[in-house]
Amino acid sequence: MVVPNTNPVVSDRSRVEFLKQRSANLPVNIHPIGSVTQNADGKELAEMYDMHAGGAVAFSDGKKSIQQPGMLLKGLQYLSAKKAVLIQVPNEESISSGGLMNEGIMSTRLGLPGNPAIAEELMIARDIALLEYTDSALHITGVSTKKGLDIIRAAKKQGLRISCSATPYHLYSSDEDLAGYDTNYKVNPPLRTPRDMEAIREGFRAGDIDCVASHHSPQCWDDKTCEFEYAKNGMITLQNVYSMVNAIGSETENIINILTINPRKIFSVEIPEIKEGAAACLTLFEPETEFIFEEAMILSKSKNSPYIGKTMKGKVIGIINKNKKELFR
Repeated sequence: MVVPNTNPVVSDRSRVEFLKQRSANLPVNIHPIGSVTQNADGKELAEMYDMHAGGAVAFSDGKKSIQQPGMLLKGLQYLSAKKAVLIQVPNEESISSGGLMNEGIMSTRLGLPGNPAIAEELMIARDIALLEYTDSALHITGVSTKKGLDIIRAAKKQGLRISCSATPYHLYSSDEDLAGYDTNYKVNPPLRTPRDMEAIREGFRAGDIDCVASHHSPQCWDDKTCEFEYAKNGMITLQNVYSMVNAIGSETENIINILTINPRKIFSVEIPEIKEGAAACLTLFEPETEFIFEEAMILSKSKNSPYIGKTMKGKVIGIINKNKKELFR
């Protein structure tokens, strides 16, 4: 699934169909996400019905959170009839504005403005209230705090159609990793405390985290090799999603479900079958392989990863899909 924060923004049917047509011959399946608002600017609803008919599997303003509750309410109501899912990054910007990292002991120690956890938790609580009112479907992505996850758990127990995902770096790292001011750790939502990280890990193992969202965000060298204040948010993650998730210590079957089966169920994407005569759609991986992640291994044009030089366990070695085979050795 690809977020709509492209240039131009994927906010009409023609752009959804363009993505599907251009990706048809790729060895991977591309599932477009359409924007909720025109140009993802939060001001006017986009043509979601048409985009859904054109192949959009879900709707979101991508990296931008929908700040106006009235606009989110309309979006949820609009999608309810189509049984489509609205994806939201939880971030109340009037509270988080100016924050460079998680607000806490580490931000004080490093002398950096903080982004408080309540900016995320308040947005989650608000969105769930609107979800209950509209009886629609909502997916919260980038959950990073214990309390935020607890609020989502409670909503699930109420029977609301809510799901959530965590990023690989919120499962793998905490705000203590920013001690060296490495701008590659600057992300949004920010890395939280070790306590929050462990809570997200436990939620992953327990199944409270429904799936993992890569939040893959390539940045130019100039936008990361600068003062922390001016660095852009984001890191590359696609190559290391499996390795980082595998480090959490969950069963392989659980990891497979969270990375492949659960997302397809949430967004109503067909689940491939492994049986004689069926078209192969497989990822090849080695759970026990340990390796040092080196810059030369990176396939992305960007190199903004804080994990270069780190030892990782579990390696994806290839894919088989659309009668094509790609090996990464």
